[in-house]
Amino acid sequence: MSVPQLSDEPRGEEILAVFDTAFGELLAADPAAFRVKFRKMAASAFAFYRGTACLFYHDLTANIGFGSKRGGPYLDERTSRVWIHGDLHAENFGTYMDATGRLIFNVNDFDEAYVGPFTWDLKRFSASIALIGYAKALSDDQISELVQIYAAAYRERIHALATGAKSDEVPPFTLDTAEGPLLDALRDARSLTRFGLLDSMTEIRDFERRFAPGGGSIELDAATRYKVLAAFDGYLETLPETSLARPDSYRVKDVVGRRGIGIGSAGLPSYNILLEGHSDALENDVVIYIKQAQTPAVSRHITDPAIRDYFQHEGHRTVLSQRALQQHADPWLGWTELDGAGQLVAEVSPYAVDLDWGDIDDTEEIAAVVADLGRATATMHSAADDQSGESLVPFSTERAIDAAIAADEDGFADLLVSFAHDYGARARADHQIFVDLFRNGRIPGL
Repeated sequence: MSVPQLSDEPRGEEILAVFDTAFGELLAADPAAFRVKFRKMAASAFAFYRGTACLFYHDLTANIGFGSKRGGPYLDERTSRVWIHGDLHAENFGTYMDATGRLIFNVNDFDEAYVGPFTWDLKRFSASIALIGYAKALSDDQISELVQIYAAAYRERIHALATGAKSDEVPPFTLDTAEGPLLDALRDARSLTRFGLLDSMTEIRDFERRFAPGGGSIELDAATRYKVLAAFDGYLETLPETSLARPDSYRVKDVVGRRGIGIGSAGLPSYNILLEGHSDALENDVVIYIKQAQTPAVSRHITDPAIRDYFQHEGHRTVLSQRALQQHADPWLGWTELDGAGQLVAEVSPYAVDLDWGDIDDTEEIAAVVADLGRATATMHSAADDQSGESLVPFSTERAIDAAIAADEDGFADLLVSFAHDYGARARADHQIFVDLFRNGRIPGL
C-alpha cells in the first residue's frame, strides 16, 4: 500500500498541468468563481478530492501505480464499455422525486457520466471512503473493512440482478424500504415543499410570480434573454412525449442569469427559467435551469471514437447518461445549445437532499450506509444497458460484470481495498501540495 514517491515540486507542476487542461478556459473567463471553488477545495482532503476528478483519472491512467490505460483486472471488451457515473464518491448520493412521483434515494449529479470501465466508479468511491474514514479517525483496518463491505454489497446486488432477481427482491431505496441515514434523507426531502422553494427564489408582483432580485440572480439584457428563450424552445424538442400533458406548463414567466460557484460548477454560466405549473395556482410553478455542460474528466482518457461521436455535445451526453443510469429520471431533463455550447436542462428540485456524512459517526451505522451505497452503485450500473433505450451499450451490463467478478471472486475486494488506501494517501498529500500552491499564488490566472 505504498504511495508512488513523487517529490512535492514535480507533483505540484503535474497538478498545475492537469488543472490547466481541465479548468484553463473557464478559469480565464471567471477567475473569481475559481477562487471560491479552490477555497472550498482547500478546506479538506475530501473537498479537494471532490473537485479533482480530472487529477484522479490522470493518475488512474498514467501507470504510476494506480492503474493503466491498458486495462486491468475485471476489464474486458464489455466491462470496459459500460455507462459509468464518472464522479462516484460518497457524497454524490441523495434524494430525488422520480417521474412516477416516488421519492428515491440513489446516486445523483451526473455531470461527469460517460462510458468506460466499471471499476473506475468503484475505485473512485472506495478512495472517497478512505478519505472519510481517515477524517473520522478510523483505523486502516476499519477503513479496509468498510471497503470490503462496499465491495461485497455491490457484488451481491450485481449477481442478484444478473441472475434475474425479481423487482421486489432488489427494491429501490424509498420511504418504505430505506433505513438509517438514507431514510432520514428521504424524510427530510418529504418535508420540503415546492412552495418553500418558490418562496426562497421568487416573489409575487402584479398578481404574477417573478424571480426575486438578489440572491445571486443576474438581470438579463434583451439580447441575452432572447437567446435563452430560443435555447428553451430547442430544449422542448428534447423532452419525452410523456413528460407533461398540459401545454401551459411550458409558458415562461421569467428568466434570470446565474453563475456557478460550487466545487463542480465554477465559471459555468447558467440561467433559471420560471414556468407555469400544472395549474393556474401560483404555488405549483416550476423552476428549471439551463447550465453549460462540461467536458467529463473521464472522456479525456477514453479514446474510442464511437463513444465520442455518439453525443451531439456535452449537454446531450449528460442527459443520455443520466437517463441511462437513473430509472424514471426527472421529466424536465433535456438538452439544448446556447452560443454554440451544449447545455443541460433540468428542474431545480424542491425534493433534493444530499446524504450528510457529518453526523454519521457510529462505525456500525457507517458500515450499513456503505453497504447500501454499494447496492445503489450496482443498481445504477445495471440500469444502463441494452434495456435503457440507447445503442451505445448493447448488452446486459450486470451479466457482463457478474461474469468478470466471478472469474476472480477473492481478488475483487482486495483490489478496491488496496486502491482505497493508496489513493487516499495520495489525495491527502496532494491536498497539502494544492493548498501551498494556492496560498502562495502559484496557480496561473488567480
